[in-house]
Amino acid sequence: MPSELVTLNIDAHDPLALATFWAGVLNRPAPQDSPGGVVMLPGGDGELALCFLPTDVPKTQPNQMHFDLASTSWDDQQATVDRALGLGASHLDVGQLPEEQHVVLADPEGNEFCVVEPTNRFLADTARIGALSCDGSEAVGRFWSEALGWPLVWDQDEETAIQSPRGGTKISWGGPPFREKTGKNRWHLDLAPLAGTDQQDEVERLESLGGRRADIGQGDVPWVVMADVDGNEFCVLAPA
Repeated sequence: MPSELVTLNIDAHDPLALATFWAGVLNRPAPQDSPGGVVMLPGGDGELALCFLPTDVPKTQPNQMHFDLASTSWDDQQATVDRALGLGASHLDVGQLPEEQHVVLADPEGNEFCVVEPTNRFLADTARIGALSCDGSEAVGRFWSEALGWPLVWDQDEETAIQSPRGGTKISWGGPPFREKTGKNRWHLDLAPLAGTDQQDEVERLESLGGRRADIGQGDVPWVVMADVDGNEFCVLAPA
């Protein structure tokens, strides 16, 4: 049985401030601070739930993942850009061409994201976070399709994308060339076994797909830290 995608976790120097920024951009309810500095931004209706985790590790390179925000119209795209800038985002040059119609921004902690033009058909009928866009191989897209039970909705020229059968945010991988991974990713996914499924059995299933256990100094914790076939960390939680 496939795992359930529970949250996208984002390392942050100020989790509450960053969660408040993204709540404003995504039109979600304002978050509340919680013990340990972990701040949740619930999802729903095909939207990813976001969890902001405290860290003191500086961001030194582009993330392996970023948001592609969908737009319903040109006015909606501009309104999203204006709202993000007003909340503390900044324009970012990543080598995009002048004729490209998406807008590249960075959030207040430097996390890259794009506000995509309304004519982009790939993001049609998704969610406000149209895609979680990742660096990665064709093989990692196939791994995650099997891990989550989400079908491939794009598979061409070593680029892949998956989407829940219920719709919502897609997860995509851009294929080569690959940027070197030099440390723990600042963004990672949390999975949970479906009801009635044992955590250890699920870990073994993911290992059979090409995943492996990973040690990032987590110590004695109730979740299992793993890495996918491209070496990206993720966690398998204990059943609720």
